[in-house]
Amino acid sequence: MANVKEYSVEEKLTSLVNLQKVESKLDEIHILKGELPMEVADLEDEITGLQNRQNRIEEEINGITEFIEQKKEIIKEAQAQVKKYEKQSENVKNNREFEAINKEIEMQELEVKLAEKHIRDANEEIAEKATALEKAKKALTTKESVLTNKKGELEKIIATTEKEEKHFNKLAAEAKEQVDSRLLLSYEKIRSNYRNGLAVVPVERDACGGCFYFIPPQKQSEIKQRKKVMICENCGRILVDTELTDSIDIK
Repeated sequence: MANVKEYSVEEKLTSLVNLQKVESKLDEIHILKGELPMEVADLEDEITGLQNRQNRIEEEINGITEFIEQKKEIIKEAQAQVKKYEKQSENVKNNREFEAINKEIEMQELEVKLAEKHIRDANEEIAEKATALEKAKKALTTKESVLTNKKGELEKIIATTEKEEKHFNKLAAEAKEQVDSRLLLSYEKIRSNYRNGLAVVPVERDACGGCFYFIPPQKQSEIKQRKKVMICENCGRILVDTELTDSIDIK
């Protein structure tokens, strides 16, 4: 059966400080990137939405244009029918036939007027859609320009920090392997609770380096002895002495 190495409390604390310092370096890189990754993602979503809107409006305009063409055909057919009935009226034999033909002519003329009204309404709708399309195109152009600039900024930062980020990610993975598994879980939980990502902090000027809560002299003495893991009663962070913190330098 393989022997599992038992780490002393001091070794465990040293591993935690090392991990915290490495991940703080990564945090600095993420701060440098700022909100850019999120802004780029949001802009890409907005652009997709605007492109879909533009496509939808264009499809609607095409549909209305087809509708107008159909109505124009109806007008042509109705006008052809009117001419046909007018010619027939020249050869009517009685008033009954004359009235019947006139009624058909009136029906076709009404059909023409109705189709013309539909065309006018459709043209007004196209004008409204064209205005909306123009706005969508302008918004899309603006957003694409902003996205290009934001991507350019992000790419510059990535270009200058990529090597460092890879280096510190490797160090972080190696550091996690050296941390006691239960302590690592606690560390990651504490770290996730704070925006600055500090889970392990030194005692400075008699206070917690995370929340500045006063640490009594007796507790400070125990922290310096490194015999057990000490927690800040106020913020829950893991406390270490400044000498241990200063002894670890991340390059």
